[in-house]
Amino acid sequence: MPKAALSWSSGKDSAFALYRVLQSGKYDIVTLLTTVTTSYDRVSIHGVREELLAMQAENTGLPVMKVEIPPKSSNADYERAMAEAVQKLNHMGVEYIIFGDIFLEDVKRYREDRMAGTGITPVFPNWGEDTGKMARDIVNAGIGARIVCLDPKKLDRRFGGAEFDLEFLGSLPPDVDPCGERGEFHTFVYRAPFFAKSLGVKTGEIVERDGFLFTDLYIP
Repeated sequence: MPKAALSWSSGKDSAFALYRVLQSGKYDIVTLLTTVTTSYDRVSIHGVREELLAMQAENTGLPVMKVEIPPKSSNADYERAMAEAVQKLNHMGVEYIIFGDIFLEDVKRYREDRMAGTGITPVFPNWGEDTGKMARDIVNAGIGARIVCLDPKKLDRRFGGAEFDLEFLGSLPPDVDPCGERGEFHTFVYRAPFFAKSLGVKTGEIVERDGFLFTDLYIP
């Protein structure tokens, strides 16, 4: 099987992409690839502690390669860090990188453009899915996730730290995508069929930063 890396945000879409790829048996996943913000020691955008990311990786049995970017980073900062990561993946013999994107054409095109000429081909196992169906499929697959970041202009603050389950999906306003694909919310996966064990996360502080509401999760 060809070697592949999986772009891992710590959330449900990347977890579902990994679930699908493992079921397909088409790729040998050799590492997770995660963007983290230095000085915060947290997963970028999701705001998840790095120690929780490490526990996720440990439970998948896969290493995690960190793409480190500074706070308030620019696109150029990200592209530099990603280029360094791609060089490492090349040395590992990685031929494919798996992304969890669903329908944002500009994001897909950006990833394809960045990978062009690197020798690594991007793969999008979730692409084109109906997000309502996919959200239910994620829940029904046994992937457990909590809401760790939300846009309070789109989603009520009471959903901070909420379980991503059928009840949550049934409570969403009609203008919010069921998978949060437009950035309405982000999740942290604490349980998955490919995890050795569930992570017993608890809800900590809830803070508003840069226009988003972040719910801190921790393991006591």
